[in-house]
Amino acid sequence: MKLKSMTSVITKSALVLAACASLNTFAGTSAPSGKSGKAVIPPIEEDGALFDTLGATLEVGYDSRYYFRGLWFADNTVWAGLSMSVPLTEQLSLGFGALYTTTADTPMGNGAPKGKGSFDYSELDLTTSLTYDAGFAKFGLVYTHYEFFDSFSGTNGGIPNGAGELNVTGVEEVGVTVSTTVGPVNLYGGFYNDFTIGASYAEVGADAPIAVTSWMSLVPAVKMGYGFTNYYTAIRANGALNGPSHQSGLTHVIPSLSAPIKLTKTATLTPYIAYNMSLTTRHFGNATDSEFFGGVKLGVSF
Repeated sequence: MKLKSMTSVITKSALVLAACASLNTFAGTSAPSGKSGKAVIPPIEEDGALFDTLGATLEVGYDSRYYFRGLWFADNTVWAGLSMSVPLTEQLSLGFGALYTTTADTPMGNGAPKGKGSFDYSELDLTTSLTYDAGFAKFGLVYTHYEFFDSFSGTNGGIPNGAGELNVTGVEEVGVTVSTTVGPVNLYGGFYNDFTIGASYAEVGADAPIAVTSWMSLVPAVKMGYGFTNYYTAIRANGALNGPSHQSGLTHVIPSLSAPIKLTKTATLTPYIAYNMSLTTRHFGNATDSEFFGGVKLGVSF
């Protein structure tokens, strides 16, 4: 009787084990257990995407004064820009950009009665570029079309009938650029040829970012320019040449201090202050030789 009972227990146990093995074979291999004895759940893979990011940046900003290469164009300007970089190879990338600038309020001046209203200024810049990363430096070839909707600049203090400087409403420009880093200092330079007015411009600059916190830094910087063969130095008022002709020389020096603040992983707010110092070829064209100005921009990358 005891032998029969024991045989019955062994038989039932074998049947249970066989049933478990059958279930395990049907359902697949069981999940491994961790050190705590609990089942380890495999991580859920994220959906794939063609690109991690688009390589694009959207920026909006405000400037109390708009100086372009040391030449004053307008006051209280607001602007929006979109840029994109598309990698072609590991070292070569193709860039596209668009920037629209307009004045919120620019009082008449520079020969026009001050305090007598204000003039309009708006500009669209369209850019395409190729950038080659050689490791020790980056080299660029850039083409830019500038469209001036309210004549070339505000230098003439809101001259009626859209006369503007040199009566230019659009500019075609090609430039070459180079940038590199030496220790904590970023160095960059560029040479640009304006086919519309038949003159060239060169610029060099440097900046040195200083980390203040994990989300904020201070960036002292300086730029200096040189104009060749009357680069925006002759100012025409209703067709009359009022400035020096065929003059080459230093245009300006602009030291600046900006404070990029990283709001999120993709958004950065950057206030700045700068000091424009007009040099040889800008003394005639600018309303003020040397002055402080500033602004702020918000950039979002995606």
